[in-house]
Amino acid sequence: MNDFNIRNATIIDGSGGPAKQTDLGIKDCRIAEIGQVGSADSELDAAGNCLAPGLIDTHAHDDGAFLKHPDMTFKLSQGVTTVVNGNCGFSAIPLDNNGDVSKGSGGILAGIESGFTDLEGYFSAVLARKPAINNMMLVGHNTVRSLVMGSQRRAPSSKELSAMVDHVDRAMEQGACGFSTGLIYRPGRYSETEEIIELARVAQPYGGLYTTHMRNEGDRLLEAIDETLKIGKEANIHAHISHHKAAGKQNWGKVKSSLEKINAALATGQQISLDVYPYTAGSGRMIEYFNLDNINRQLAEVIRLASCPAFREYEGRMLKDIATEKGIDIVHLVHEILTSPKGDRTICIQFIIDETDIETNLRWQDMMVGSDGIPDLNGSPHPRLFGTFPRILGHYVRDKQLLSLTDAVRRMTSLAASTFGLNQRGLIKQGYWADLVLFNPDTVADAATYDEPKKLATGIEAVFVNGKLAYRNGEYTQSGSGQMLRYKRESYKAL
Repeated sequence: MNDFNIRNATIIDGSGGPAKQTDLGIKDCRIAEIGQVGSADSELDAAGNCLAPGLIDTHAHDDGAFLKHPDMTFKLSQGVTTVVNGNCGFSAIPLDNNGDVSKGSGGILAGIESGFTDLEGYFSAVLARKPAINNMMLVGHNTVRSLVMGSQRRAPSSKELSAMVDHVDRAMEQGACGFSTGLIYRPGRYSETEEIIELARVAQPYGGLYTTHMRNEGDRLLEAIDETLKIGKEANIHAHISHHKAAGKQNWGKVKSSLEKINAALATGQQISLDVYPYTAGSGRMIEYFNLDNINRQLAEVIRLASCPAFREYEGRMLKDIATEKGIDIVHLVHEILTSPKGDRTICIQFIIDETDIETNLRWQDMMVGSDGIPDLNGSPHPRLFGTFPRILGHYVRDKQLLSLTDAVRRMTSLAASTFGLNQRGLIKQGYWADLVLFNPDTVADAATYDEPKKLATGIEAVFVNGKLAYRNGEYTQSGSGQMLRYKRESYKAL
């Protein structure tokens, strides 16, 4: 007897092939039957709805959220069953319990706490909280460099480089899927290309990835693409470009040229992939975007505050509106915020991306999707934290018909699973783990906005994680069935 049957579903299996209406049975956490199914303890009539593999967020910053918010409702409510964390060079591990546990992430990984030092320790700590969804990890360069070198603005000594190599190697051995960089952030921005190549080489024998928030996504975007391709080629490793974009109005349209460079590299046999988030605003740690001695007024004019510990009353507001209300120059306001106590923890939203570039990215044949959400739920976060995947299915698939439903599902499931080494996931296939999302193709949509960023999506009818019904009727079921995933291997099992 099956544990659960889903009847009369329009199954989109994740392969990109045509949908078909049939039944599916779940038993012992896996997909047991497709088509003719036997009896089950529980059943759900899915008539009128699509059943797809659980969606995969290829670019998340939920390392700490798994500890602080194990219900992960902001992802589960989108149909996301697996996230890839440790992006942009910031990862929960390695961790020094004797220091400031949040120092390495600059506040981006809200919720990180002491009690572990390596990936297995982190996995064990998360599993103890019974997480709602699955987690795959990268090991981050900024975190490793901070642990070994602090904030030093120089190349590492041979001893320091060896220590960083050891940290990366340990994480890979324990199941990380790759090595990530955030070369726009501190301390990653102080590193030379050769340092990154040496560390990326550590992940290569494991078949892992090199993922990157490139050194520049604006005026020097094309040079940053060249650096990424060089790192991938010289380290002989699959390179993945995170949140591909051309930032700043003066650079809009450059994504066509950067994609041409990617296509040329692919034609030579180089392994490279990309993801994008479907919004015209980015988000990140505000202090990273400003030189306090020469504050960029033009950038300040397009910034909204998401999380501002020094001035909570500013959250959810544009800097220009706050400056007008207070009767002060916007440059002075930026300086005041960033130099206040905890000012360096300010998370901002910057409107710097062209909608046409988003559509160009989504038309690229294998563009994956990553939310890049920063899960500080105390403030007014970017709506991508709650809305990314339903926005793809609703706005870009159904409303704009920019890509087909079956291809959109493929990119957010099997393509992501194969790229990031998710073992037996990403397809509706007999014997695979039963990570599944049931959604209404006519009503699925993102409800989160910049003014109301925490609204749950509509049209997500049910979500199964490892065979357990995890989300139904807009609520988390307390299933706690998430697993800690290891690259191309069986999941981590706590002792």
